[in-house]
Amino acid sequence: MAEPTSRRDQDQIDEDLNEKLVDILKPELDAAATELQADEPSKPAKSTDKDFFHALGGWGALLDIGLPWIAFLVAYAVTDHKLQQSLIIAVGLAAVLAVVRLVRRQPLRNVFGGFIGVLISAWVANRTGNAKDFYVPGLLTNLGYGLLYLITVLIRWPLFGVLYGVITQTGTAWRRDPALLKGFSRATLVFVGLFAIRLIVQVPLYFTGSLNALGIAKIGLGLPFYALAIWLAYAVLRGSMPAEKWDEARDSITHLLRGNKK
Repeated sequence: MAEPTSRRDQDQIDEDLNEKLVDILKPELDAAATELQADEPSKPAKSTDKDFFHALGGWGALLDIGLPWIAFLVAYAVTDHKLQQSLIIAVGLAAVLAVVRLVRRQPLRNVFGGFIGVLISAWVANRTGNAKDFYVPGLLTNLGYGLLYLITVLIRWPLFGVLYGVITQTGTAWRRDPALLKGFSRATLVFVGLFAIRLIVQVPLYFTGSLNALGIAKIGLGLPFYALAIWLAYAVLRGSMPAEKWDEARDSITHLLRGNKK
C-alpha cells in the first residue's frame, strides 16, 4: 500500500511545482503579452454609411460652398444692382466661413474651394462690369469637369476607379473586375450628367441675360443637385460591389478623409 501513497505524494509535489512555476513566470508572460499588443497596429473602427457622409463634410460642407453665391444674388437685388457691393458681401461671407472653420479646427477642404471659386468669379465680374459674368467661371468649370469625367469613362479609366485604386492602394486591380469597372463607370457618368444638366440649363440663361433666373438655377443646381448626384453615385457604387469590397472601400475613403491612416 506504500506505493500508491508515494505516487499521490509525487503527483501533489508536481502540481505544487507547476503552480509555483506559473507564479514565477506570470509577470514575464504578462509583460510579453502587453508588448505584443502594443506592437500590433491598431485597426480602425468599422465605418458606417453615416460616417462616410460626415467624412465628406456633411450638409455643413455643402452650405459652405453655396452660401456665398446665395449672398451675392440676394445682395444684388437688395442693393438695387450694385455690383461691387454685392461682390464684397459674397467674398466677405466666404472669408467668414473659412475663419469660422479654422477657429473651430474643422476641415477647410470645401470652404477653401468655395472661397477660391467666389474670389475668381468676383474678379471676373468686376473686370467686365457685368453681373452675369459672376457665373462664367462656374460654367467653364462645369464644362471642364464634364469633359474630363466623360473622357475617363470613354477610355475605360473612370475617374472614380482611379481614385479608388489610389485610396485603397490596390493600383489598377479594379480594372480586372468587370463589376467594379462597370460600377465606377456608372458612378462617374452620374457626375457627367450633373455637369451636363447644369450647362444645359444655365448657358441659355447666361446668353439671354436672365440674371435672376441664372442665380436661382445656380443655387438650385448647386447644393441640392450636388447632394443628389453624390447619393446616386453612392448608390450605384454600393450596388455594383460585393459587400466585403464595398466595406473595404468605404472604410478606406472614410479614414482618409478624416486624416487617419489605415
